[in-house]
Amino acid sequence: MIARLRIAVVGLALAVLATVPLVRAQRLSGQEFPPPQGKGRVVVMSSGASGPDHYAEVAQEIAKLGYDVVLFDGNAEEGTHGDGIKAAIQQSMGMPHALPGKVALVGFSLGGGESLFYGSPLSDQVAGIVAWYPANVFIRDVPGFASRIAVPVVAFAGGQDNYRNGCCTASKDQALQAAARAAGKSFDLTVYPEAEHDFVKGGQHYDPSAYSDAFARTATALKSYFSQ
Repeated sequence: MIARLRIAVVGLALAVLATVPLVRAQRLSGQEFPPPQGKGRVVVMSSGASGPDHYAEVAQEIAKLGYDVVLFDGNAEEGTHGDGIKAAIQQSMGMPHALPGKVALVGFSLGGGESLFYGSPLSDQVAGIVAWYPANVFIRDVPGFASRIAVPVVAFAGGQDNYRNGCCTASKDQALQAAARAAGKSFDLTVYPEAEHDFVKGGQHYDPSAYSDAFARTATALKSYFSQ
């Protein structure tokens, strides 16, 4: 009887733990930035650890390009094992100004890593990914990651990025790119040699030159993704 009770308790505990990522994902709440024309194709944006307010200006600038941008807190997506990204996509498609079709993922730092790792296999929902200085230290099986990529990826990295002791280094992004290309996948990486982490407009290490170039490349990537 005691053994059975212990098994039941352990089983219940595992069941509870398994629901934690889903519960966290369900708590996601995105802020919509509609395009000037009223409705547009959807860009699901995930913030870094600094939170969504830090990226509101960038969201507005991408929306002005004609996209319906929905901004989420990357912190809420962390630890959900991809459920956060899937929930964000589903919620974004239900926004008042969203047009149907595949979405594009744009992520920064923590949110960039979440979008890159968990969004890249979702070819049935995602047209492409843009990752700004993405978290990448957690990607240990580089060839395994590359083999899972099913959508085009564009990424940007700062050559001087040593944030949190190397969470988001350019060298790791270069290794990811090399593995992706070896696997025949589309992975376009631009490294800005003098830029640090958070070089986005309003960021702690805002780099006007790097930001301007990365934003222009983001615009080009989104246009390409949505033209397919």
